[in-house]
Amino acid sequence: MRKLSVPLACVVLLLTACSPSADKAAKPAAPAAQVDAARLLAADDAANIGQWMSHGRDYSEQRFSPLTKVNTDNASQLGLAWFADFDTRRGQESTPLVIDGVLYVTTAWSKLFAFDAKSGKALWAYDPKVPGEWAVNACCDVVNRGVAAWKGKVYLATIDARLIALDAATGNVVWDISTIDPGQPYAITGAPRVVKGKVLIGQGGSEFAQRGYLSSYDAETGKLDWRWFVVPGNPADGFENKQMELAAKTWKGEWWKTGGGGAPWDSIVYDPKTDLIYIGTGNGAPWPAEYRSPGGGDNLYLSSIVALKPDTGEYVWHYQTTPRESWDYDNTNQIMTADLPIGGQTRHVVMQAPKNGFFYVLDAANGQLISAEPYVPGVNWASGVDKKTGRPIVNPAADYAKTGKTTFVSPFYGGAHTWQPISFSPKTGLVYIPAIQSSYAFGASREDDNPMGQKLSISFAKSAELTAKTNPKPVSKGYLLAWDPVNQKEVWRSEVANSGRSGGTLATAGGLVFAGNSENGFAAYRADNGEKLWSTDVQTGTMAGPVTYELDGEQYVAVQSGFRQTGNYYAPNYSRILVYKLGGTAKLPEAVPFVAPEINPPAAFGTPEVIAHGEEVYGRFCSTCHGSDGLSRGMFPDLRMSGSLQAAEAFKAIVIDGALAKNGMVSFAKAIKPEDAEAVRAYLVNRATIAKQAADARATAKAAAAPAGAQPHGN
Repeated sequence: MRKLSVPLACVVLLLTACSPSADKAAKPAAPAAQVDAARLLAADDAANIGQWMSHGRDYSEQRFSPLTKVNTDNASQLGLAWFADFDTRRGQESTPLVIDGVLYVTTAWSKLFAFDAKSGKALWAYDPKVPGEWAVNACCDVVNRGVAAWKGKVYLATIDARLIALDAATGNVVWDISTIDPGQPYAITGAPRVVKGKVLIGQGGSEFAQRGYLSSYDAETGKLDWRWFVVPGNPADGFENKQMELAAKTWKGEWWKTGGGGAPWDSIVYDPKTDLIYIGTGNGAPWPAEYRSPGGGDNLYLSSIVALKPDTGEYVWHYQTTPRESWDYDNTNQIMTADLPIGGQTRHVVMQAPKNGFFYVLDAANGQLISAEPYVPGVNWASGVDKKTGRPIVNPAADYAKTGKTTFVSPFYGGAHTWQPISFSPKTGLVYIPAIQSSYAFGASREDDNPMGQKLSISFAKSAELTAKTNPKPVSKGYLLAWDPVNQKEVWRSEVANSGRSGGTLATAGGLVFAGNSENGFAAYRADNGEKLWSTDVQTGTMAGPVTYELDGEQYVAVQSGFRQTGNYYAPNYSRILVYKLGGTAKLPEAVPFVAPEINPPAAFGTPEVIAHGEEVYGRFCSTCHGSDGLSRGMFPDLRMSGSLQAAEAFKAIVIDGALAKNGMVSFAKAIKPEDAEAVRAYLVNRATIAKQAADARATAKAAAAPAGAQPHGN
């Protein structure tokens, strides 16, 4: 599961409709997306050095640019060159491509926009018209991370699990296929990759009783070439290959009834040196291994790096970072290849900083473990990684389902690092990681699976109960980390204010690292020591991966913004593409001041028993989106302020009847009864009443303390 693992399957009372269809526009100003293997292999040559032709810039996915016009001496002179607003307030996670003067960027709801990369002129736009109801199948918002380009086409994967080829010059559809069987609750948020004329794409859905798989499609026709499943299916149906037959021996019970999980929803890397594809696989479903595979077993190929042959999908090797995974420790985080000086020789390696908190360096040819050390403090699910066996030394107390005890485990289920892109600079030899130090109180519960589809088998109520009793509270803070992968040690860090999160990173030959953060900032740092050389307020959080490109002798830096921190749902999200250059003079419009609606609940109602039942239902189905006590979780409203609390019919119309299904808030009639929804309303009214009483008391105290004759200034 990705990101902060916030399911959309909860009571999302969105205030705005799904974004409207974007209009198609005129012809592009430059040739479009003539990318092939030769150009990607020559990404650093003079003709291509100013391009960003693939998700991680080139095949290595190091997100390192050789451009130097913006550097440590002049980064402070960066200014906004141009920007463009998008038509959605949802989360934005896209890495743009910039090819031959055209910038391609995706947005929430899987929309795609093409701009003139120099002027910002809109060239064309494409809306795949994803049904709003499909949002319930996405664990963590209807985001999209970008496109792939190949020989005049761009390839878009959608939240409803389609793969679409578009003419790069016009945005016209060439082909549009579904990557799933009808009715399956998969979703795609990741960017495709094109290798040897094949479009590669995985999908999410590990929490929805599914088998993860990677698919390969012919780039010209959209025909399925091959598919590699991550976990085995029902043995009674036979196995697709020897790997699935062997993997079945590492599972127990009837795992196929919940799918097993393992969805490869993000990282896909091709390495020309080894002619291998490396994919990162997802977590297990349900989360506690003891529930999905009672009695033991490593549960291959969950939480692994797997190497496949690109022509056939044939398995070559794997390395499982978290055998018998129980903590949502996906291995889908970015994988990169590099040549490192190790033990007196140059080793060609793959590197990854996955959720479980250990940084891995493996031999790219055979998957042999070279090193693995914790890159964040406090990792306690394992005490280390055995260098001989390559296996983690698991802490028995962390196996919460087996012990039956709710316990704090670090990192938490969002991970020490999740989807935000990392980068590597061959100049400094450092990897730049958006890192998180955190822990979470894991408690197992077979009753807490969501009938809407998610199969977690963990109890948010047990977690909240233990957390409430714990003092001091567990640490949760984010920072930009510079990590030495050879010596496996921290070199520097830059912490984010207010325990926020660092966004994706970009390293350049100009000695810089660029990164956004969840606290409205985008900045440039010295790559060697972390000194902040430039920063700008972008009016919203910036989690996406930045890119840089060059046109007509000028270097540009582009990043997509659009992320709200917990508690700021009513603040404008300002989803945008922002492009900077030296001496840029463009200005963003003045930000609208954040003014939350007043809490104005109706009269409290319901017996203590009804309110307690509403709290239980809310905690099970709603809290992971809307937060404890109804507080906003950033992308979702604070339900204590919802106008629907005023009337039972209004609340029922949304929660049971699906009045806002097109916005992503589907009906919960499959999961709860109307009387359950009314109990939730009673609980929320109770919480809103308590909050209003507290606010009124603070206002009274403030007024009493004010000097005589002072005039109130409002909220």
